[in-house]
Amino acid sequence: MKELIEKLTLKNKTISTMESCTGGAVASEITNYEGASEVLKYSCVTYSNEFKIKMGVKKEIIDKYSVYSIQTAQEMSKNISNFTNSSYGIGITGKLNRIDKNNPYGDDNTVFISIYDKDNNKFYNDIIHVAKTNRKENKEVIVTKIIEILLKLL
Repeated sequence: MKELIEKLTLKNKTISTMESCTGGAVASEITNYEGASEVLKYSCVTYSNEFKIKMGVKKEIIDKYSVYSIQTAQEMSKNISNFTNSSYGIGITGKLNRIDKNNPYGDDNTVFISIYDKDNNKFYNDIIHVAKTNRKENKEVIVTKIIEILLKLL
């Protein structure tokens, strides 16, 4: 993460996150390092569909593809980037070791990641399957994957 913060700072790029299943783990990891305030503009945790929609995710996307989809992750990443005017927006949604009675669709332990590059109007997406037995370890896997993607972009 330190290398990522340094590269973002050198390139004068900023980042914002809209996280669901990771519960703010990406933003938390960023703030563990000096220079975080130079690159992290905003972060929100939108566990519920209601607040994803309030933050700009189209209800029609959730209804059509489910909250656990790459389409929803893309809506999250683009909307948070636009909302904050950040260079990169990160959207993360998925299930970690639980059944969601409000959203019965989607595979357990499948996570959808979207990184929106505002300057190039381009999405970088990934779908990962996490297999750790606890949520904390699964979050660490997801954060590591996001760091890998962003470092390749920079």
